[in-house]
Amino acid sequence: MRNERAAGYGRVPARVLLQGEPAGWRSVVVDEDGTERHADLGGPGVLWSEDGRDDPEPAWWARRLAEAAEALRRRVEEALTDRTFAELGVESEITWFAVDEPVAWEGLVTLREPDPARFPGRVPPFVVTLEPGRGALLPDASLLFTTLAQDAWTTLTAVAERCRTPAPVASFVCGWEGTRTVRVGRGSLSLSTWRGPDGAERIGEIHGGRRPGWGGNPELRVRLDGIDLLDEPARDVITLFRDLGHEVVTRGGLHVLPALGVTLYPPEGAAERFTAAALRDPLADLRHR
Repeated sequence: MRNERAAGYGRVPARVLLQGEPAGWRSVVVDEDGTERHADLGGPGVLWSEDGRDDPEPAWWARRLAEAAEALRRRVEEALTDRTFAELGVESEITWFAVDEPVAWEGLVTLREPDPARFPGRVPPFVVTLEPGRGALLPDASLLFTTLAQDAWTTLTAVAERCRTPAPVASFVCGWEGTRTVRVGRGSLSLSTWRGPDGAERIGEIHGGRRPGWGGNPELRVRLDGIDLLDEPARDVITLFRDLGHEVVTRGGLHVLPALGVTLYPPEGAAERFTAAALRDPLADLRHR
């Protein structure tokens, strides 16, 4: 909806442009009065040199462009709705149209009431409770290291339906039989599987991640021993585990709790909180060493 009172608090966005150009991707937000504002896409792979090699495009390039454009559209949507909430007190929704698929897109912006999850206590978080050596507990399910791959994928599909997000996406991760990821709010829950000595494919690693900022609806929480791994400041998380008697070592910027099979991923930029946490099956961990 168009909230007329919002216009008095700031400029109201009307259109968004996303364009792939020789030097990389560019996005512009056009306000109702015609003012254009550059949208900072951020992240790796957005800009590149125009003096690159003149090789023919590989067969997979069109698919890669389409995937990049989809990810950037989602990034623009999140950044714009955060801006409109901060400036106008409302959310924004973008309806995208392909101008020249996959490299040129135009989106029409509408405004709506703020998401209830913006306000603490309005929407329960989606809590993933890690249990070292056993797996993880979800609000309405469990993901144990004894869970067969097909059952694990079924559980991820149920998570997507509960959280009203797209179906789980499969990806290739070296060293694992399969990996699938589902969005939870603005976070993600990933499962990787391995094939044990008996030939059965089971969960080998559970990974929960969330970027800095508002966590979306619902907000993904990853807990261990009552500690919110992605919500408490990283320094406090490490101190709490050491106070509990756990060894914490640093490997390539990651914080690892070897006895628990837990890996904590460092904050991004100036952020203070861990961006992800992973729990690995001890048996799978032995195979990956």
